[in-house]
Amino acid sequence: MRVSLSWLKDLVQVNEPADQLGDRLSMAGFEVEELEDLSLLAQGVVVGHVLEKTKHPNADKLSVCTVDVGAEAPLQIVCGAPNVRAGIHVPVAMVGAVLPAVKLTIKAGELRGVSSQGMICSLAELGQTSAVDGIAILEDLVSEVPAPGVSIAPVLGLDDTVLELAITANRPDGLSMTGIAREVAALTGSDLSLPDTPAPTSCEALTPSAGFAEAMQRGGIYAVTEVMQLDGAKRSPQWMQQRLQRAGVNPVNAVVDIGNLVMLEQGQPLHAFDADALEALCGQPIKAADFGLRQAHDQEPFRGLDGRDLVLDSRVQVVTCCDRAVAIAGVMGSANTAVNDTTQRIWLESALFTPTSVRSSSRATGQRTDSSSRYEKGLPREITLLAAGRALSLLKTMLGAEIGQTWQCAAEPAPAPVVELRRNALHQLLGPLAPTAPDAEAQDLDDGRVEACLKSLGCSLTATDDGWEVIVPPSRRLDLLREVDLIEEVARLVGFDHFESHLPDPLRPGQLSTAQQAERRLRQRLCAFGLQEVTTLSLTRADDSDANRIAISNPLLAETSHLRTALWQEHLEICQRNLQASQPGCWLFEIGNVFSPDSSGVHQQSRLGGVICGERRLSRWRTSGKTAPLSYFEARGIFTALLSSLGIDSMDRRLSDDVRLHPGRAATVVVEGKPLGCFGQLHPSLCDDFELPPETYLFDFDTALLLNAATRNNRWIPQFKTYSTLPASERDLAMVVSKSLPSGDLLQAIRKAGKPLLESVELIDRFESDQLGADRCSQAFRLRYRGKDSTLTDDQIQRVHEKVRQALIKQFEVELRS
Repeated sequence: MRVSLSWLKDLVQVNEPADQLGDRLSMAGFEVEELEDLSLLAQGVVVGHVLEKTKHPNADKLSVCTVDVGAEAPLQIVCGAPNVRAGIHVPVAMVGAVLPAVKLTIKAGELRGVSSQGMICSLAELGQTSAVDGIAILEDLVSEVPAPGVSIAPVLGLDDTVLELAITANRPDGLSMTGIAREVAALTGSDLSLPDTPAPTSCEALTPSAGFAEAMQRGGIYAVTEVMQLDGAKRSPQWMQQRLQRAGVNPVNAVVDIGNLVMLEQGQPLHAFDADALEALCGQPIKAADFGLRQAHDQEPFRGLDGRDLVLDSRVQVVTCCDRAVAIAGVMGSANTAVNDTTQRIWLESALFTPTSVRSSSRATGQRTDSSSRYEKGLPREITLLAAGRALSLLKTMLGAEIGQTWQCAAEPAPAPVVELRRNALHQLLGPLAPTAPDAEAQDLDDGRVEACLKSLGCSLTATDDGWEVIVPPSRRLDLLREVDLIEEVARLVGFDHFESHLPDPLRPGQLSTAQQAERRLRQRLCAFGLQEVTTLSLTRADDSDANRIAISNPLLAETSHLRTALWQEHLEICQRNLQASQPGCWLFEIGNVFSPDSSGVHQQSRLGGVICGERRLSRWRTSGKTAPLSYFEARGIFTALLSSLGIDSMDRRLSDDVRLHPGRAATVVVEGKPLGCFGQLHPSLCDDFELPPETYLFDFDTALLLNAATRNNRWIPQFKTYSTLPASERDLAMVVSKSLPSGDLLQAIRKAGKPLLESVELIDRFESDQLGADRCSQAFRLRYRGKDSTLTDDQIQRVHEKVRQALIKQFEVELRS
């Protein structure tokens, strides 16, 4: 929003310099992105009076002018403008003046042998727009021409400063000059002098069409007024054009300029339809009931005011006249019904379209206008007819227009909402005011100051025992909805820096929870084992093969329209990109959330997932330059070492029904009797789809279960044990078993039967041979025994060892080989 300081001063008393006012607005939430001092455009430019004009002796298109600039002697200036003549007043750039608009510094010199001591300027050279081809003639621009030598800046309205404000989405009132004026008045305590905005005197009900009825149910308003006896060729006065130009809007003609001026002043967009053009388009006389509102037809053509030809679809809401699209609602009018130099009658539209419909139309057409930006942020319904009345008043007083009947279609307004503000809640959230004197004590904000702040915003207050009941003005009802919003406004107007810190007493240091520490330790150890942490988006695209993906209601892109249900797909794509970039491998992991639907809505679960693909070596001197990818057991060993470093024992169970993994090289990892997740070699079909090598391993674990197991007291808190000085004795135990029998079941049975002397057991060999049988294999285990109080004898060891043997025979019917 571009705010002209001179225009602002007409609405509110401003006693501060522009830079100080900009700092105050920035601290209040309206950040000043740029401060443009327009006087710099005309620094060193004064009013001059052309006393004499003669033809240049050496050039047909140049003139030699004698110009009075208020000095002791007139200046001789060579000018090439065709409209220069004696007796007129013009802007003259003196020697040494700098014109930023054309990046020119004025110097004394000669043109075709004739000396020149300055330059007679055009409006373009002063950074202003003009339809005149030549220099600026002050008699045509201002009613009273000042004396020669006076600075040109105040004459042309360049003694002004423009503040470029960043307006946040929650402050749509900041997109109007009256809204900024109210903000300045609230911040400084100055008096407002806003223009009168009378509603149309004659207003009749308009029977709504189907489209109108639906929009009215959502709180919309649509009003049209017939205005006659206009002259479309008439231009707006200079002061109005200057205000529009300062705000970044190009003047067109008086009718359009009045609508744009009211939009900038009140924040309510207006639109004027040429009544004769509407009748020519529809082939019949137009009345208010002929206007309608509907969604555009597919492939419906439309030519906008900017001359672009658009093809609309059902996402676009259009205003119609006799069912012909004459405007994209809230965005842009059509070129076929635009006001032009021949316009004599108009229908003035003042409407309140819903932010959702305008936003959808703007996106679908790729059009973002001053009008759509205001509708998208939301407008108060109370200003719709008042802005129309303001425009009609200007059309009548400035152009002598005849104002006809106003027709309105609107739902019944809802009662003004009442927001309860509790005194205790305000003091508890803001804390006490900082003392103004060294010996003074901090005190809570008094009620009078709270009431003054809210009343300066236009709020109506009713005192209660606990605080106040507040009715917010219409211009702020889209922002001030809750008690905390009112508290924030009070703090903003008082100044956040005036409140003391409001910290708990006593202060206690924070610390990471045990689960957070365990998660950090898990990340560090995974990195130490050679894996690299990645972070992927929790939003993904739709997938017909995954019906559990949950669609979000307002996606920005089709690729981010659903919540992910797993991590592995994005991980495989990362590996694919790395290998395509000639990397030898890609080892990665991620701790992230996945989502699935349940009876209560959306279930969120944290998962540890990743991929081990290829090799991670930086050099291959150990393998003579040959690639050496990990085997299944080497890759699985990484996670065995990881879990062991956390004090966790795990066991693998055969897994054959996971479509992601190779059916013969996959396992369910079990911790504390519960499945932690899966680990296995990637299925060959997925390797082909993602162009990955066969030695690609995927893991997917439940993070919560893993952290719970790692933070058990007996694991998390180190237990002191006396180092045994007694020797250990080892025995090997080999047996022939079925190939389908997991070694983990055998390990568990050995540990149980070998208590209390058995210290450890590990699988040391697995052997297959035709001599053992087609479905048989040999597994060998090494058992370590150690006594607690004394050295074990062979008899003690043999009794326990035999107990283990018999337990295996009884439980699994194994054939012992040793």
